[in-house]
Amino acid sequence: MKNLESMEQFEQVKSQNKAIFMFSAGWCPDCRFIEPALPEIEANFPEYTFIHVDRDEYIDLCQQLDVYGIPSFIAFDHGKELGRFVSKDRKTQEEVESFIKGLS
Repeated sequence: MKNLESMEQFEQVKSQNKAIFMFSAGWCPDCRFIEPALPEIEANFPEYTFIHVDRDEYIDLCQQLDVYGIPSFIAFDHGKELGRFVSKDRKTQEEVESFIKGLS
């Protein structure tokens, strides 16, 4: 999963692709819990571009998108929000994949 490098990149990926942004932080134990499953989740949904957003580095973006719990996932399709899986709860691979399947 690529890391978000700038707000310009966020806007570009959000508006030009089907994308899922994962919001997390290095200190978050529930974020570490889902990390081992992320490569398989990405492989199962090749139609999406996956981008990791460090909550601490992009706190303004998190506030703008009302992301107050992590890990959280927000999906976009060419600028339109498709859905969000936003909470402070630990998430399993099955829960994340079920969220993504429910987007289409």
